[in-house]
Amino acid sequence: MARDLTLLPKAHLHLHFTGSMRPSTLLELAGKHGVHLPEALTSGEPPKLRATDERGWFRFQRLYDIARSVLRSPEDIRRLVRESAEEDVRDGSGWLEIQVDPTSYAPRLGGLIPALEIILDAVESASRETGLGIAVVVAANRMKHPLDARTLARLAVRHADRGVVGFGLSNDERRGLARDFDRAFAIAREGGLLAAPHGGELAGAHSVRDCLDDLHAGRIGHGVRAAEDPALLARLADAGVTCEVCPASNVALGVYDKPEDVPLRTLFAAGVPMALGADDPLLFGSRLAAQYQLARDAHGFTDEELAELARQSVRGSRAPEQVRRTLLAGIDDWLALPA
Repeated sequence: MARDLTLLPKAHLHLHFTGSMRPSTLLELAGKHGVHLPEALTSGEPPKLRATDERGWFRFQRLYDIARSVLRSPEDIRRLVRESAEEDVRDGSGWLEIQVDPTSYAPRLGGLIPALEIILDAVESASRETGLGIAVVVAANRMKHPLDARTLARLAVRHADRGVVGFGLSNDERRGLARDFDRAFAIAREGGLLAAPHGGELAGAHSVRDCLDDLHAGRIGHGVRAAEDPALLARLADAGVTCEVCPASNVALGVYDKPEDVPLRTLFAAGVPMALGADDPLLFGSRLAAQYQLARDAHGFTDEELAELARQSVRGSRAPEQVRRTLLAGIDDWLALPA
């Protein structure tokens, strides 16, 4: 019998806000607010997605936007964060960095600053209630103007004392240039935040390189396409830049045809630090522990190797030092359990 992966302590560094919602909560909130959901969000099964072409990405984004529209009150936000924390705890997470673009929620929550403060209040409350350490990565949207990103970066820095630890850049990395957002990321870095843009998922290895060169990324959202460039892999490994790899979503979006094709082994063998993440469980159907299960089943990762992946997630996090020490000790204890 293999060790229980839900008992393996780990950090969760790639989880999007709306995408963390339970399907049952989506249905309840849609009923509460009179939001009509398409069958793809009500069938009880993850929607069929393929985002490697523009039409497929548009469909994915449309489903995400519809799901987000059910979050209309501070109570809804508190519920989402609390339930997401409960799911993470169930999967063995001891630290969560949840990613959010507050501009998406601002129209229904009284504006940009109130929206972020409501989210941070919810994070503080959920952390107290569940015992899970939670921080926030504020993310700009590639599809919007870089000036919007600068506004978000300044807002994120002003709330660093309330648990904002990073600044990201999400949406389709095939759109826009990373360097268009360089000033926003400079503002974030100068304010002490981690630069954690998306790259190397829908676009190739060059998008990872752009994140390093233009945005001085300290962590990369996804990054799997770096496997196509051995020199880039060596650079990531030498710099210790963690890639937030989300295997199930890579397959769901058609980046790879099957779990065995996700280059986990390539990155691991090259010494690139990885933090496995669930990305958007609402749309992709699996949460954090399932990503470790995929590494075990599809790639033959041993328990010792899975423990090292968990260590890499902790080292790549912005968790306080005491939380890191506790999680790393727990990983050693997990390995000491009988297999």
